[in-house]
Amino acid sequence: MQILDLPGRILFLSANPEAVRAQLHGRDLSWPQVGELRSDVSTDEMTPQITGTLYDERLGGVLLIAYATDGENPIDREQIRQGGFSVIVGGKRYGKGSSREHSPLAHRHAGIRLIVAESFERIFRQNCDNLGLFTSTDMSLIARIQAGEAISIETLLADRDPLAATLLRAGGLLAYTRSNLKCVARANYTESEANSRPMTLVEKILARRVVSSAWPLIPGAGSFVYTDWRFSHEYYTGMIAHLIHQYFGNPATIYDPATTLLFEDHLSYAHRSPVHIKHGLLPGVQKLSQEHQAFGEQYGLRNHGRLPDGEGSEGICHAMMTETYALPGEVVVGTDSHTPHSGALGCLAFGVGSTDMANCMVHGHTRFTVPHTLKVELRGRLPDGVTAKDLVLHLLARRDLREGAGLNVVFEFCGPALATLSIDERATLTNMVAEMGGFTGIVAPDQVTVDFLREVRGVHFKIEPWMHSDANATYADHIVVDCSTLDVMVAAPGDPGNSLPLQQVESRPRIGIAYGGSCTAGKRDDFDQYFAVLSWARSRGLGIAPDVELYLQYGTLAVRDYCEAQGYVEVFHALGAEMLAPGCGACAGGGPGSSREAHDVTVSAINRNFPGRSGPGDVWLANPATVAASAIAGELISFAELQARYS
Repeated sequence: MQILDLPGRILFLSANPEAVRAQLHGRDLSWPQVGELRSDVSTDEMTPQITGTLYDERLGGVLLIAYATDGENPIDREQIRQGGFSVIVGGKRYGKGSSREHSPLAHRHAGIRLIVAESFERIFRQNCDNLGLFTSTDMSLIARIQAGEAISIETLLADRDPLAATLLRAGGLLAYTRSNLKCVARANYTESEANSRPMTLVEKILARRVVSSAWPLIPGAGSFVYTDWRFSHEYYTGMIAHLIHQYFGNPATIYDPATTLLFEDHLSYAHRSPVHIKHGLLPGVQKLSQEHQAFGEQYGLRNHGRLPDGEGSEGICHAMMTETYALPGEVVVGTDSHTPHSGALGCLAFGVGSTDMANCMVHGHTRFTVPHTLKVELRGRLPDGVTAKDLVLHLLARRDLREGAGLNVVFEFCGPALATLSIDERATLTNMVAEMGGFTGIVAPDQVTVDFLREVRGVHFKIEPWMHSDANATYADHIVVDCSTLDVMVAAPGDPGNSLPLQQVESRPRIGIAYGGSCTAGKRDDFDQYFAVLSWARSRGLGIAPDVELYLQYGTLAVRDYCEAQGYVEVFHALGAEMLAPGCGACAGGGPGSSREAHDVTVSAINRNFPGRSGPGDVWLANPATVAASAIAGELISFAELQARYS
């Protein structure tokens, strides 16, 4: 019986900062002594933006330095590694947020061998598996470890799917695939087999691309699926190249280079990022860019890179995949948790970590666990001024989803209200499935999809008969939303789940920064909303409030061209908005629109407001119109409220 070596101590991530400090200063505590465990510990807290240029043992010294509880940051650099901890214990949804493999890698380099939590986010746990880092949701292990009981590896693997168990025994994904999974065929799928039981759209897509060893598909089973598109951005390409060359040789053979894409979108404004400048990170950013470009050149991969003048990029990866590449029924994977953006077209799109992508770039297939599907039926029609962003924030406020009902599932959006939503608005829904902890989001293709592909991309697409969920398909649950009852929403600082109707915010905060952009809010429809508010304000002699900075950042060059053709840019400039070339920018803490000081208050149309993600200040999430209206009023306000104030 193989025992997991746990030579060190247990660190409980308590909601009480003093309990955390006590442990870091050498005191061993029991679970009752530390009190409530903190839930929703995000990857932005584990490895914040200032660590993004690292992917070696230095990560161990910065683990959880942005961990926030009760308004404090009790963990300093090197304290976890120097504290001799082998086990970390957290609450629900541990590893919430991005797909960055830096976070589990930081645990490993800090000496952590086991993470125990009430629940995990999918990408974080999968990344841990891929690195050979053990995780468990069996909270009874804590007392057993503290009592000195030896914990066998088989005990930790008892509730894992066979593939996850196999990878962990092998020491990680690449160690396994190098020896065991070099070339496998797709399943011998037939339509008659599909007709043997009703299937969801995602099950049908998987059935057409799953490897031969995985038929039939059973939710919870682990397997590999062939991909139509795979992409990376500059934060991860250097790490991916290192892994590929370490495990598969240099040079390696890349699977179908024509469908393997690179994007420089996250750090193209780092030279104007307060965090990157303050912490001297620009040389590291430059190194990441050089490694990214060198990998693309070595293997002949298309790189949607920085613009020639050094300001911005060609576009954000998720948005460009939807605008340029992805098609209904395809499988798309990317090194970013918001890859589900393209699910708006009816394809299966999901985020993966660096190890998964290294394997995928070499073999063409990626690891996944067959997901359950949650049916989200949208009825009625959104009222004027209420958007898809408000609908997502409404879902995030649901108690069941806040408690983890959406973890690792497919959010299948359906219902009559979808007919009134454009592809841009649908993309907001599928994009922000990441904030609900989902595997991905998807909308079955319809006439809106066909029209978008023809009008925006010049693609004449014909929907195939199988591209829908069967009437009697099995779902994990069924949520019904009456869209006609919804109102304008916001999310209070700290977490997208802190959502509530704006009308319920009694004390409206003054704001100093208003930011409209990112993959979630840098699309054509989003700029229609910014323009509607700002042109109305200009027609009444109103302007941006004196103490407010308004930044509007395009998601892609095509969106910029659209705004110029529509005549929007003249109005934006006239009011004093700073227009930014495409890029992730402030959303990833990497450009103008990020806060500079802890007292700064921002209203933003991005998807996440985790502590420290967009600078040290507070971030309120809102729809694009609310962002623009708040810039005019100088305080958090909806467009309808602004209109009433100046009627």
